[in-house]
Amino acid sequence: MPNTGHIILVGTIMGTIARFYLLRIDYRQYPSYPQGYTIHLTLGAIAAGLGAVVIPAILDREYTAITFLAIAIQQFRDIREIERESLERIEDDELVKRGHAYIEDISKKFESRNYVAMITAISTTAIIYITGRTSFGVVAGIVTLLVMRSFIKNELIGDIAEVRPGHIHFKGPLLMVDDVVITNVGLKKSRERLLERGMAATLIPKDDNARVTLSNIGQRQAILHDVVSILGVCRENDEPEFMPMAKRNSENGYICMIAITMEPDLECMLEVIKRVPVVEVSRKQPLDSYFGRKAAD
Repeated sequence: MPNTGHIILVGTIMGTIARFYLLRIDYRQYPSYPQGYTIHLTLGAIAAGLGAVVIPAILDREYTAITFLAIAIQQFRDIREIERESLERIEDDELVKRGHAYIEDISKKFESRNYVAMITAISTTAIIYITGRTSFGVVAGIVTLLVMRSFIKNELIGDIAEVRPGHIHFKGPLLMVDDVVITNVGLKKSRERLLERGMAATLIPKDDNARVTLSNIGQRQAILHDVVSILGVCRENDEPEFMPMAKRNSENGYICMIAITMEPDLECMLEVIKRVPVVEVSRKQPLDSYFGRKAAD
């Protein structure tokens, strides 16, 4: 049986590795800067350390040590608040905003990932104590990480909707994508630019659950933000007619969107839309309820 210090060290390392594994550098909002790396990896290591000492504390009958978990949970909730406030402060500087729903979803992810680090450390140390084998504990930690990752993984837009190119046209001054009115564009030059450089997409929900989810304005704003984060936005803050927009067809629930991007690559835009996460607060499942099933029947 390895000594207690060795077990705690292995558990802490596994929990920290779990936090590093979940740390994503991408175009959305996850830490893509040195300060963000430092903050989140440090907090992940602390969460792992707290998790690693739980089993030794219980076995040594130091039950008061469990109170540190309550303190840690409060700290993780504070992390969510800090991340939310940080993103809200820079929201006004974005040409295409994330939206409050997306910000809330992001901040919850930061909190949940510290719990994953803690639980990974707990499972690692528990298995080492039970089996007396460090290798078994490492395997248990990896399995725990993969299972927890599947629990916190978001659905993607491509999972709930078909994404296809949309047709841009004008009916008088009305900008339309397919048969949905997007906005009124008065200037002829602006209409010409939209026809020349605009790209459009239509999102077709796969079922009534998806239809309700896509009707959420926060979800639509998240899609627009991710599109311009990847492809760039071809507008200034005093050009509202070129703002990327998404409107819903009230008859069938289809979502039609248009954007003028720096990179005019329609296939890329469609792929980005498919990979946008379904924002947790927008996710609805009416078909899973009793009355939803009755209505579907």
